[in-house]
Amino acid sequence: MLTEFYDTNLVIISLLVAMFASYTALNMVERINTARGNSAQWWLLGGAVTLGVGIWSMHFIGMLAFRLPIPLGYDMAITLLSLLLVIVVSGFALRQVVQASFSLSRLLISAVLMGLGVAAMHYIGMAAMRMEPAPNYDTTLFSLSILIAIGASGAALWIAFKLRQRVPHVMIARAGAALVMGVAICGMHYTGMAAAQFPIGSVCGAATDGNLDHLTILVVMGASSILVIALLVSILDARLEARTAQLAQSLEKANEELLQQTLHDHLTRLPNRTLLEDRVNQALYKSRREQGSFALMFIDVDGFKTINDSLGHHVGDLLLVEAAARLRKLLRAQDTVARVGGDEFVVLLEGAAPEDAATVAEKIVFACSQPFNINDRELRISASLGIAIYPDNGQTYRELAINADTAMYHTKRSGRNGFHFFEASMHINTQSRLDMMLDLGSALDKKQFVLQYQPSSRPITRA
Repeated sequence: MLTEFYDTNLVIISLLVAMFASYTALNMVERINTARGNSAQWWLLGGAVTLGVGIWSMHFIGMLAFRLPIPLGYDMAITLLSLLLVIVVSGFALRQVVQASFSLSRLLISAVLMGLGVAAMHYIGMAAMRMEPAPNYDTTLFSLSILIAIGASGAALWIAFKLRQRVPHVMIARAGAALVMGVAICGMHYTGMAAAQFPIGSVCGAATDGNLDHLTILVVMGASSILVIALLVSILDARLEARTAQLAQSLEKANEELLQQTLHDHLTRLPNRTLLEDRVNQALYKSRREQGSFALMFIDVDGFKTINDSLGHHVGDLLLVEAAARLRKLLRAQDTVARVGGDEFVVLLEGAAPEDAATVAEKIVFACSQPFNINDRELRISASLGIAIYPDNGQTYRELAINADTAMYHTKRSGRNGFHFFEASMHINTQSRLDMMLDLGSALDKKQFVLQYQPSSRPITRA
């Protein structure tokens, strides 16, 4: 048999290429797993080419490291066939590891198919030497090389599936996995090479006149360039995706904050007038559909202006925040309490009948009458409430709001610290007061007031 030997430097390079190809493939698996639509298909194609070129390059560099005491060469067509085969096998493997689940049976079947494909790539690549006569293969080593290929493929598939998403210390984990996969791939290749025995007098039909140094340099540089470019693209895309996700999260948070500011009161964090009107309209729609009812309750804080003017706006703000907290505790989850003015609140009681509204109103009046401890100072206020019931007191938000507000002012005129339901007579009284106020203002502008003097009929006595 012809004496075989290896170029140690090329053997080391082939191992490094195998490890580098494995690490690059693990990075691209993550991109394939996270991509969607056409992008996922392109990443799958790119990953298949990259992994296939990496495995083939390791194999071919290993072949170039192989030496016999005769001129050697490689048939270009057969060599390209082995490259195409390993790219197809790599595409199959990558498609398996990006599936939602990876059962043991699928792992075993995939490992066998990929292992046989890689082994076939290796032995087709050796056939590219076109040796005459054909080399003899040691049955034990030949079988062992196939078993190693299947085992290495199974390990690679399982590792790629486990590391397809970011895990703690993912770069270290992928580096360790790449080391294991690279050694396994090289182990398969050099076991297969050791199985080949070349009889004395063998001739390489693909031998060339020159040496293979230029081909070695071309393969090493070409494969390295492809792997480096693929790795850089994968890393840059991952960073771009992370940056995009961060920007999207920031935008979502900004939108939430903007929505909070748009629909909520900045001091008490209660819904504002805009959000209240929307929820009342929803309650109107639901009540009309289900023939139900609800209550709209206007609340004015009695005595707030005096506290705010005398103790300062800071104390007044703290008082409003505490009052809002008490109101929230009295209501159900489906009810709404909103702040619509300086010291004015509105409560929407979903599905509430008059008796339900009266019960809640009593609790609110009692809660607001209890002392407030603000900055170690005991403060006391009261609440005047007006209640309008749908559908008896209005068919729209505007009608209900006006009527509840009218009932609230009726409570204030009646002594405060209580509540009243809206009645039609309240509008008559309010309209009469408004007419009188307008008439008095008009008469004052037109100087229609006349001073009348009526002498007293009683005699005036002098002291």
